[in-house]
Amino acid sequence: MQRILQIYVNSTIMKATRTLLICLLSIAAVAMAYFCVTSVTTPIKFEDTRIEREVAVIKNLVDLRTAEVEFHHQNGRFTASYDTLLTFLKTVPKKELMKEGSLTDKQLEAGLNEHKAVKILDAAKKKALKNNKFDDMDALYAYIWANDADVKKNELQGFRRDTIELNMLEALYKGEYTVETIDQITYIPYNEEQKQFELEVNNDYKTSQGIRVPLFEARAPYESYLGDLNQQELVNLIDREQKLEHYAGLKVGDIYAPNNNAGNWE
Repeated sequence: MQRILQIYVNSTIMKATRTLLICLLSIAAVAMAYFCVTSVTTPIKFEDTRIEREVAVIKNLVDLRTAEVEFHHQNGRFTASYDTLLTFLKTVPKKELMKEGSLTDKQLEAGLNEHKAVKILDAAKKKALKNNKFDDMDALYAYIWANDADVKKNELQGFRRDTIELNMLEALYKGEYTVETIDQITYIPYNEEQKQFELEVNNDYKTSQGIRVPLFEARAPYESYLGDLNQQELVNLIDREQKLEHYAGLKVGDIYAPNNNAGNWE
């Protein structure tokens, strides 16, 4: 009887052990499958999110570049001050040259060029305005085309160049921003700390020929807009870019060498 009892106990233990092993193996299999799936889906999800976020980051960088290029166009330099840049966008008009007519080959061969033609027109307009009043610029041009000797001599009838002033935000951004919202182009999207793009300028850069070429650079490091995602994937991304000697993030311009203000994604 005792031997039978012992056999029964051993059998029961073996069955329990077998069941436990099966359960443990099942759990291990499920865990392994989970980690296998995660190892594949985590990088994919990270990359998809990165691409989605970079669309917004790039848009702000492009808009910021547009502002800096216009500032440089009017001032001959870039600015590293957001206060200065935003005040410029909000208060300074954009000057645009309106063109009508063009010089003929005959005029160009005679030595006439855009600069000389504009000087002749400006002198004619100045003379006309001394003794006459005109309802608008159309009337002024009609008068000098018909009456000014220098204009007629150089056959500049129909040739017109006027600098007009436009609303800066409307001209640059087609009404997408207002005075109240233009500040948002300075901030890095998907950043809870509301960090602004890193902005640097080098207005004293000179080429090998000694020509001064002002430069600017605006940057958004990966950590600034991907910092809340999987940290290992972020570390891998940064490490990969650094090994390739690339900037670990998105940027436009370069303060060390002229690159036509290109973005590193272009």
